[in-house]
Amino acid sequence: MFTIGDFARYGRVSARMLRHYDALGLLCPDRTDPVTGYRYYGAAQLARLNRVIALKDLGFTLQQVRAVLDERVDTEELRGMLRLRRAELEEAMNAAASRLTRVEARLRSIESEGHMPDNDVIVKDIPAVRVAELTGTASGYQPEEIGPVVGPLYDRLLPLLAKAGVSPSGPGIARYEDAPDGDGAITVHAGVTVEAPAGPLGDTGVTVVELPAFEAAAIVHRGSMDGVLATEQILGRWLDAHGRRTAGYAREVTLECPPDHAGWVTELQQPLAG
Repeated sequence: MFTIGDFARYGRVSARMLRHYDALGLLCPDRTDPVTGYRYYGAAQLARLNRVIALKDLGFTLQQVRAVLDERVDTEELRGMLRLRRAELEEAMNAAASRLTRVEARLRSIESEGHMPDNDVIVKDIPAVRVAELTGTASGYQPEEIGPVVGPLYDRLLPLLAKAGVSPSGPGIARYEDAPDGDGAITVHAGVTVEAPAGPLGDTGVTVVELPAFEAAAIVHRGSMDGVLATEQILGRWLDAHGRRTAGYAREVTLECPPDHAGWVTELQQPLAG
């Protein structure tokens, strides 16, 4: 038998936590001395302790942990609980990875302050192009607000084009404008270049639009769009240094989009005012 202190050391928990588990009926000592009140635990109880800690680390409440260990939750219900928790953890990990990418982009932007790499930005005429697109609304223009909108739009767009028998003839083009309702909301247009008549594409909800030609200051961004800030700010400093004014939001033209977002290549095309 272990004293509560020894059992706590072997289980890598605190004695205070063991007393708490005892009070909840989650992990009671094998024996409690009736005179001194000292708690004693058996080595076999380490297995239950390990399960308590593992389930707790997965995010289950102690009440849920007790129900699982006391077999008041059937196998199918437990499987569902674990799947839900796995999805929540994956979402949290993805969100943390995106935040890290944005922080790194902000740091790169800070480190590049005072530098003006003119050769990264070129001015060019963008020809008119026809795109099939879906439209949504983002709450703002930050990457973490745009990404959750534009990504699902593209996920829907390509199968709808295939259903309509229309094949992309060029790169994807994402463009943005202020939403009519204001309050900083952004209308997101997720499109892909096509050779099809302008107008609604059947009953798919996809619209084919003709985008006019314009003059743009362009720069290539490499990597996830979560890290686009540093590239955008290089473009912004170039515009300021050359006394050019903008005409709306930059267009994003996808040049390469492998499954690994780190390999993405995107051209930012900033419309220029005359």
